[in-house]
Amino acid sequence: QVQLVESGGGLVQAGGSLRLSCAASGRTFSNYNMGWFRQAPGKEREFVAAISWDGGRTYYADSVKGRFTISRDNAKNTVYLQMNSLKPEDTAVYYCAAARLRVGVPLRSREYNYWGQGTQVTVSS
Repeated sequence: QVQLVESGGGLVQAGGSLRLSCAASGRTFSNYNMGWFRQAPGKEREFVAAISWDGGRTYYADSVKGRFTISRDNAKNTVYLQMNSLKPEDTAVYYCAAARLRVGVPLRSREYNYWGQGTQVTVSS
């Protein structure tokens, strides 16, 4: 079992920045690929970014490419999402997720095994 706790959400003006953190506990963190997803009101959960177990590979949704950066620190059992140039359409609950190691880094929510409780990000115009 892996427990995930997100933090760092909040209210920010358009153009601003936030850094989300996700602290993991319970199992060896480096045994998991990690991802960030988000869900806006009335919409389905969508992929934001993912990172391989060693941090060597990263993937982004087109909507955030060039603005968001995913990273991880295996010594601290933490994955981060640096969000710059935020837009009102980035408003959502952001979730981190862990996926057991397999071939490839998963980009679909159903491929992730563990989820955090989410943190709200609100971007005002």
